[in-house]
Amino acid sequence: MPSEAVPIHFSPDSLIALNVCLAIIMFGVALEIKREHFTELLTQKKSVFTGLFSQIILLPFITLLLVLVLPISKGMALGMLLVAACPGGNVSNFFSMLARGNVALSVTLTAFSSLLAFVITPLSFFFWASLVPGLVEEVKGFEISFPSLATNMVLILLVPLLAGMWVAERFSSFANSIGKPIRIISLLILAAFIGMAFYNNRAAFTANFSTVFGIVLLHNGAALLLSYFFSKSLKNGEASNRTIAIETGIQNSGLGLILIFTFFDGNPDMALVAAWWGVWHLISGFSFAMFMRQRSIIPALK
Repeated sequence: MPSEAVPIHFSPDSLIALNVCLAIIMFGVALEIKREHFTELLTQKKSVFTGLFSQIILLPFITLLLVLVLPISKGMALGMLLVAACPGGNVSNFFSMLARGNVALSVTLTAFSSLLAFVITPLSFFFWASLVPGLVEEVKGFEISFPSLATNMVLILLVPLLAGMWVAERFSSFANSIGKPIRIISLLILAAFIGMAFYNNRAAFTANFSTVFGIVLLHNGAALLLSYFFSKSLKNGEASNRTIAIETGIQNSGLGLILIFTFFDGNPDMALVAAWWGVWHLISGFSFAMFMRQRSIIPALK
C-alpha cells in the first residue's frame, strides 16, 4: 500500500556526519581483517561461493519477487532493492559468533563484499530495478551518475577498509589496542545518530510504521530463512549455514541511507525502508543468533 507523504528532515551536516561515522566503522572493521581471511576463498571455496551467491544474487532476487507482488509504492520498492544491493553489515561478525557460526567465513564474506561494494552495489541496484516495470523511469528521474555513485562508495567504504588493513598489517599491536574502542565508539555514535533521526522524523515514521514494519519484517525474514535453507540444501556445514544466513540478512543499511540522501534527494519512502531495516535487522539478527545458539551443530553430509 502507498505510504503517506510525510517529508523526511535530514540536514547536509547530518549527511556529512553519517558519512564520517560509516567511514570510521569500516576502518574499525578493517583492523581485524588479516591476510588469512582472504585465504578462506581457497580453503572454503564452497561455503564462500554459497555466501557470496546468497548475498549478491539470491537476496536481490528474493527482493525482486517481493517488489513484484507487494502493493507498495515505487519509493519503497527502490528502498528494498537498494538495501538488498548493499554489502553485509559489520555487526554480522558478532551475530555469527553468537550463533556459534563460522566466524572466519563471516569475516571473509564481510571483507570481500565490502571491498567490492563500490562496483557491486550500483550494478546490482540498477540491474534489478530495471526488471521492475515503472522503476526505470523512477530511477532516471533522479539523474544518478554511476561514476559519481561508485566514487562516493570508494571514499566511504574502500578507502577506510584499505587504510584499516594497512594499519593492521604494519602496526598490529597498535591496531589490536584501538580496534575494539573504535568499533564500540563508532557504533554508539551511529546508534545515537539513528535515534536522533527517528526522533526528528517521528511524524513520518508514525504515519507509515505499520506499512514499513510489515515490509521489512517480510523482507528481512525471507533473507535470513531462505539463505539458511539454500546453504543447507547445498550441504554446507551447519556453522556455515548460520553464518551465510546472517551475512545475507544483516545489510549495511547505513550505507543505504547515505546513498538515498546523496543521490535520491532523500526520497522519504526509500529512507523509511532503509532506516527501519537498520533497526530491525539488529533485533532479528540477535533473535536468530540466540535461537541457533541453542541448537546443536550437525556436521555436513558428505
